[in-house]
Amino acid sequence: MTNQSPFRVRSTFMRKTGTVALSLVLGTTLLAGCSGGKAEEAANSNSAANVSKEGFPIVKEPITLSMMGPDVGLQNWKDMPAFKEMEKLTNVSFTFENPPLDSFETKKNLVFASGEYPDIFYASSLTQADEVNYGNQGILVPLEGLIDNYAPNLKKIMDEDPSIRKSITTPDGHIYSLPVINQQSIWYRSPMWYNGDFLEALKVKDLPTTTEGLYDLLVRFRDEDPNGNGKKDEIPLSSVKLDDIRSWLLGAWGIYGEDIYNDANGKVHFARTEDGYREFLTYMNRLWSENLLDHEAFSQTPDQKKAKGANNQLGLFQDWHAYFTHGGKPTTKDPMFVPVKSDAVDKPAVAIHPGLSTGSFAITESNPSPEASMRWVDYMYSYEGAMLFDKGPEGLMYETVNEKDHTKKWKELPSQYNSREDYRGTLTPNYGTPAPTLLSPDLQKGLKEDFDTWVDKQNDEKILAYDPQPPFPILYLTQEEQAEISSLRADMDTYIEQMEAKFVTGQEPLTSWDTYLATIKQMGGDRVVEIYQGAYDRWKSS
Repeated sequence: MTNQSPFRVRSTFMRKTGTVALSLVLGTTLLAGCSGGKAEEAANSNSAANVSKEGFPIVKEPITLSMMGPDVGLQNWKDMPAFKEMEKLTNVSFTFENPPLDSFETKKNLVFASGEYPDIFYASSLTQADEVNYGNQGILVPLEGLIDNYAPNLKKIMDEDPSIRKSITTPDGHIYSLPVINQQSIWYRSPMWYNGDFLEALKVKDLPTTTEGLYDLLVRFRDEDPNGNGKKDEIPLSSVKLDDIRSWLLGAWGIYGEDIYNDANGKVHFARTEDGYREFLTYMNRLWSENLLDHEAFSQTPDQKKAKGANNQLGLFQDWHAYFTHGGKPTTKDPMFVPVKSDAVDKPAVAIHPGLSTGSFAITESNPSPEASMRWVDYMYSYEGAMLFDKGPEGLMYETVNEKDHTKKWKELPSQYNSREDYRGTLTPNYGTPAPTLLSPDLQKGLKEDFDTWVDKQNDEKILAYDPQPPFPILYLTQEEQAEISSLRADMDTYIEQMEAKFVTGQEPLTSWDTYLATIKQMGGDRVVEIYQGAYDRWKSS
């Protein structure tokens, strides 16, 4: 192990026997003759003996664990009040490894390959492939026994809604990560927003509801100088590799998902081979060729796109909120995109968040106290713990007005921050990251301001009114299926990404569509659909 690593390292032998050792914690049968089993049993017994199953502190003697999670660039995790308050409450402290968010995935993969693991992955966006792969290797610890014994809050939630346990359980019967349970979320992807100043300058009253209407408005953004600077510098529609806008526009041709999705009859589709995707590409090529789509869409970074927004050049763009792109404070002047339809469909397909996401919290085989770790994270699935990690300790951003019904009120925003979101990102790691928690409506009770109420109304009118559907359920492939998918899609996904850019920019004519389909078929596209159809059928019948 290098001197720089903050993580514990296990020998190859320990990595191979870690799953067996863990079975002692979960109360399952130890395999006879497993070398080192008694030592592991004693270690696990000692760690469990230090843990209280209820109340605080969690551990009788203080412990320090290592945690890895993404840094969004607003505050060092070690300085965040949420962690400091939690340490006082639980007797559990952490050392942190926080690579920047934009390079976190690469760093996470390097850590898995290194054999030196943090005790906990937090808000680390572990993929289902990560869970199946590293769970089967014994690197990630099965959590179901720990949940039953040390997570009363989460267990209660899952007992009340069995679909949650179903959706986070892998085909081998184990749970390797904890979820974000979001009872507030609507957005499958952050919305697209119109520049309200542009609309006002052009006296636009009604937003387009068809692809042709959208085209006409983008032309006006290009030609009529809506930012009023006398230059033709407006960018009607901006994007970063189309990843931020693709799902919103694909719906115009009846496609709910950007990748794998199921229809109402339970048939699984591969979006990138659908006729509707070809029509989407044709439309985007039209926008590109007429300078209506940002010509840096396939090369720019999110920050470069935001810089154009701050310079008041963008007419339509995607972000969590519009003011995140153009700067300043929350405003109701920038309306949410209205889903548009093409002539091919009766109504647009609109995706909605499934209310659950996996991969937010995992315990590794290096962790000396998985029981304390589970008790620690279980607090996030209570109202009090969710508030602590959503808004920081009480008295900073908010104060409680009525403890019985959870009504709260905001405290005055410190003058150095433009918005409460900016401030919140310095208090807690649960900012722009998929962190383990229960996001219930009670968290916002009494805290909604005019802007929040306006966003709710936008959601009602422009998402919920369109009968939105989750594109695909949260489900897992078997280890064999995952290995096959990973092999098939390694080159296929690269090819699809490259061809999308070529089709849109005109480097490849749409007359090559049949060749594109044949290439994907040759690369195993039909088999990809077959695997996901089997997994979907298995999930539906479970």
